[in-house]
Parts: sequence; structure tokens; C-alpha cells
Amino acid sequence: MIILILVAVISSATGISQGIRQRCDTQQFCVTMSGEEITAEAGLCAILPCSFTTVNRFTPQSAVWYKCSPSKRKCPSSDIIFHSKDSDKAQLDFLGRVALLDPDLSHNNCTIIINDLAKSDSGSYQLRVNGMLNGQKDGFLFSMRTTFSVQDLSQRPTVMIPALTEGQQTALICTAPGLCSGSVPTFTWTWRRRQESPYIVENNMTLSTESLTAVAQTHTSTLSFSPSAGQHGTKLTCAVIFRHNVITEEMAILKVTYVKELKITGDKIVMEGEDLNLICSVESYPPSLITWIRLESNKNLPNETNTIQLNDTGTDAVNNTRKVTLVINNASAEDSGQYICKAKHLNKTLTEKINITVMYVREPVLTGNKTVEEGDALNLTCGVESVPPSLITWTKPVSNINLQSKTKSKLMSNTGTATLVIPHLTAQDSGWYHCTANYLNTTQTIHAYVTVFSLPKILAGSGCTLQSEVLTCVCATRGIPLPVIKWPLLEKHTEYSVVTTVTNYTVNTTLMLSVKDINNSTTECVSSNKNGNAKEKLTIIMKEQKPVEEQTSESFVVTRPEVIIAFLIGALLCAVLFCLIKLCHRKKLKSSRNLADNLEMETGRQEPLINAGQSLEHDLNFHHQMELSETTALGKLPLDLDGDPKEVQYASIYFPRKSPTNTVKRETTKTEYAEIKKAQKETRQDSHGEQDQVKWTSGEDKDTKLCLPEEQNCEEAVYSNVKDIMGEI
Repeated sequence: MIILILVAVISSATGISQGIRQRCDTQQFCVTMSGEEITAEAGLCAILPCSFTTVNRFTPQSAVWYKCSPSKRKCPSSDIIFHSKDSDKAQLDFLGRVALLDPDLSHNNCTIIINDLAKSDSGSYQLRVNGMLNGQKDGFLFSMRTTFSVQDLSQRPTVMIPALTEGQQTALICTAPGLCSGSVPTFTWTWRRRQESPYIVENNMTLSTESLTAVAQTHTSTLSFSPSAGQHGTKLTCAVIFRHNVITEEMAILKVTYVKELKITGDKIVMEGEDLNLICSVESYPPSLITWIRLESNKNLPNETNTIQLNDTGTDAVNNTRKVTLVINNASAEDSGQYICKAKHLNKTLTEKINITVMYVREPVLTGNKTVEEGDALNLTCGVESVPPSLITWTKPVSNINLQSKTKSKLMSNTGTATLVIPHLTAQDSGWYHCTANYLNTTQTIHAYVTVFSLPKILAGSGCTLQSEVLTCVCATRGIPLPVIKWPLLEKHTEYSVVTTVTNYTVNTTLMLSVKDINNSTTECVSSNKNGNAKEKLTIIMKEQKPVEEQTSESFVVTRPEVIIAFLIGALLCAVLFCLIKLCHRKKLKSSRNLADNLEMETGRQEPLINAGQSLEHDLNFHHQMELSETTALGKLPLDLDGDPKEVQYASIYFPRKSPTNTVKRETTKTEYAEIKKAQKETRQDSHGEQDQVKWTSGEDKDTKLCLPEEQNCEEAVYSNVKDIMGEI
């Protein structure tokens, strides 16, 4: 029963027809074979089903199969392909390839199996049964034949490929076709990568044979390896080579699950207003899902916005690469920042960060106080917001000041800054300062005018002396802009003389006043400019009057004719010298084109400062000059060579004419003024390194005195003419 089932299975696998029929040559000898042609494929095996019956007295001992031409009525002994008792009688081509499925002929089973089929095995097969009949050797040749045809092998091996993951050890199994073949076939594995020549795998291969029955086996080959991403898409061929060089093969394409590194390509730096394109790509199988995220928002970027777009080009079937492009149109500074590309592959997520830089530059901005009190520190910061940071420098035009030594530069975030620090400001530090920002191939400049100011301050050395009913008060004050000096004492007096000199930003005023009775031991000096006021009580120091004898002696000396003549000659020489200087100076003014390099002199007469019934603060003309100096000192004066306002010196002199004590009518008081503007600073260094300031005072024609630096008494009262001098004597 088992044999019949096996025959049915093998017959179905080898293409044996199920049309079985029986033929009896006599009533007692019958044989059952396939009534139709049996077909099989080369390299495999074939089963020829057969059974027989004989008389009871016949005992079968051997079975003999012949293969001969159908035209022959009886196959000769030379055509034996199988002999169950004597294998040497079989043809060499069939030796070892033919066997009975059931060696016990008493079962009347004559079915044979032919292994390692070749196309030459096709033909007509006939059966003879030999045995003993009534104690005698006998045999019977059945006339019925079975036809057998061998065709080319069409069956292919079976290749089993499990799920392949990169880096995980796995095994591929190739099973030979058919349930039988006789001899063990040869297996070969062949790789063929893309655009490469195939090559045979010789290692990591094992062969196994599993026997299903005594005649049925399965042959398998196992290939062990660790798949890689490079083997994805590789064509793997398993070839089975049977006897007689019969070959069959099966090809499979490997699908390796893998994912490579995520890559971002494109320009990460663009100028403001340009378009930016960044491609995020990853090679993987199966394809990955790619998304773009901006780190600040930590949200997925939409597929399309006003400025940001995501273009998904899909997966390239050739290299299994998927690309998603981040597009930023008309990039702005706000688009700068960190972006993340994420690729999700199965249960694995890959991320790659990238910093996008949008280069831009803004207008320079100045911070800090440009109006600083003298002695304080200047701290001006020039900042330019730009990417990359700009190079900031401070300069002062037409100046020898080394600003670099006074500049502290620093960088803050995306802003290039430079801080100009000048400690202990002086009036000479006033002026224009330039901040220059160099950005790539462009330059921007912003200007700042620094104003140095100071509150009025009354300097040491100010005070009053009273001698011979003449009160002399000196008030020295300093301030930026130039302060104006007021004497509240003058509100009660009508005749006085005031001499004022200005050096840099110091005003020195000398007040001379005739007093008979003075009740107060102090007088007040008030200094004021637009920044504030300064007041100080000046103590009056009394000096003793000289004895009458000394005064008479001095008068006697003065009244001597030779002294008078010498004095007159000296006065005339001074007047001539002054006229010459004045004439030369006027010629220079006419010929010079640069007003800043010439000496100006302005003289004039003013009306009496005091009118009846009016209170007088001080010389109004001088007050006008102080306002002019205030404006000029802060930037409207001509600049000297180093960019600072030129030094301006003023002298305001009031000359009172002597009035007879018995005359009620007040004579007109004349006041002489002189304004000197020096083209250059004339300084002279003495042995101690101090600078001498050159001061000039002048009057008109004969009422003139020239003060040189060598003279020590320039601030003494000056009489208007010789007649007054003689009258005084």
C-alpha cells in the first residue's frame, strides 16, 4: 500500500500518465503497465509502474528490463538495461541507475525507477520475468511494452529567502527540483551586483540530502551570510547541476532592509533677498519618511508657506534615495537659525541639524551721551547689526589724537560694536568724531559731534583790595561755554573801569572803582553760562595809604621837565609802533585768502555804559562778546589745524575820564574794546615747560597801549591821552 502511494506521488511529480492497463499473453501470464507514454525530465528520475501475475506453479526469481526499438518484436539480450540478479548484464549507460522499487518479486511488483535521466533514455521498455516452473528454470517475456520519453529539464530550484536586515546573520536555502535524482547534484551560488560581472560564492555554503523513502530524496544547499546595504537589489542565482551536465537555476533579487546616513546638501549661507535651497536625502529600504523642522518652533514645516516650501521628489528606484528640498524664497534675517531634517525608517529615526545663515547689514547706530562735562569720561558706542560682524573703527579728522589707544572694541551677538572711551575730557576734545563700519566690500560712516561743557567756577586768586579810595577787584572764572561775569556792586555806581581778558575758556575781569565810604567787607562776583551760575563773596583787603612825603616826592619827580619829555617821546614811539603794526595787519587781511590764518582786530567806541537812573550790571558790549564766544567755542568758531576751535582772546577796557569834583554834569565815559583772533596758537616754553599766552590790548590812535608778555603791569589803568596825563599831574 505504501509503495502504491509512493508510486502515485512520484508518478505525479515525474509526469507519469495514470492510464494503467493490463494485457494477458495467456490466461495465466498477465502484466499491468502504463498504457500511455511516460514523460520525465532530464537529470531527474522516472518510475515505470509495473505488476504481473503468473500460474501458481511458477516462482519468479528475477526481473529483466530491456530497452529496444519498437520495430523489434523481441528485444535481444544486448538491450538489457536492468537485471535484478546479474547487474553485469546491464548496459554501461544504465548501470547503477535502474532499480526495483520492491526487490521482493513474490509481491509481483515489477516497478522500476530510473535515476539521472538523460534524453537518450527515451524509448520502448519490455519486461521479462525469470523463475522456476515445476522445478525447472523458466521465464516469460511479456509482449506489452511501456513507452518512455525524456525531455529537457524545466523544473527550477526552490530558493527560500527570509527577511534580510543589514548586519544580521541569515541563511538562504536552495532546494533541487524533483523528489529523486539518483546521484547528489552540485549546487553553485552566483552573485551579481548592479553593473557588475557575476561571481561565484565559494564560502559559507553547506549541502544536505534528506531521504523521504529508499528511493526518494531532497537535496538542498544553504548559504550563510550577513547582508549589507550594498547587497540590496543584488541578483542571487542558485544553480543545480545534475549528471550528464543537466543544469537548472533560479534567480532571486535580495531585498535588504537598511538605512544609510542622512545627508543635507546645498548652500547654508545666502545674502538677504536671495533664495535658499537645501536638500535632505537618505538612502534606505524601504523608503524613509522625511520631514523638516525649525528648531525655534519645534514644529514640522508646512509643505508650502509664503516663503518656505518643501519639495518631495520621491524615492529614486535606482539608488533607493529619497529627497525632500527645503526652499526659502527671498530669505531675510528672520530666516536665520537652526533647522532639523528628520528621516523615519521603520522604528528608527535619523536627525541632522544645520544652521542657516542669512547675511545682512543694518545702518550704524550710536549710543551714549555726546554732551559731557569737562573732566568726565566720554563713552560712545557705535554698533552695526550685521552677519558676519562688521569691523568698526573710530576716527577724528585733522587730529593727532590716537583714537585706537582710547578705543575698546567688543563683539556682542550679531552686532559689531566699538566703544570710544576718552577719560578726563578737556575742551580740546570737542569736535566731530567719525564711526566707520566696514562690511564685506561696503563702508558706512556715521558722525557724532561731541560737546564738552563745564559749569562756571570761580578760580583761586580772585579778590579785592582797597587803597586810596580805589577799590580793585579781580574775578577769574572758567566755564564752557564762556561764562559772563556780573558785579552786583556796580548797581550803585556810575563810574568804573572794567578790564576783561579771555584765555581759552578762562575769563579774567578786573574792576576798578572809586569809593569813599564802604560799609561791606566783601563784594560778590557772579559767573554764569547756560549750564548754571557760580557766586563767590570776595573779601576786601585794606591797604595803607602812602605818607604825604612820598606822594610829594613822586609828584616832584613827575613834574620834572626831562621826565615829561621822556614820557612823551615814549608815548609817541608806542603810538607810531602800534600804527605800523595795525597798517601791516590790515594789508595782511586784504592779501590773505584763508581767514582762519589771519589776525583780526576790531576796535570801536561805545556809548556810555551808564545812563542816569539806570542800574548797570557791566559793559553791554562785553556781554555781547561773551555770548558770541559762547556760541563760537562750541563748534561755530573756525577750526585750527588739529580740528579744535581756534583760541580767541578778547579784551574789554573801560577808561573813565576824570571829572571835576565841582561839576554836576557827568562826562561821557569812553570804553575801548579790542578783539584779537589769532591764526595760530603762539606758545613759548619756558625752562619749566609752561606756556606763555600772548595777550594784546589796543585802543584808537593816541589812546592806545600795547601789552607784551614781558610787561608785568598790563592790567594797570591806562589814560586816554597826554593831556589827561598832564592834567593828572
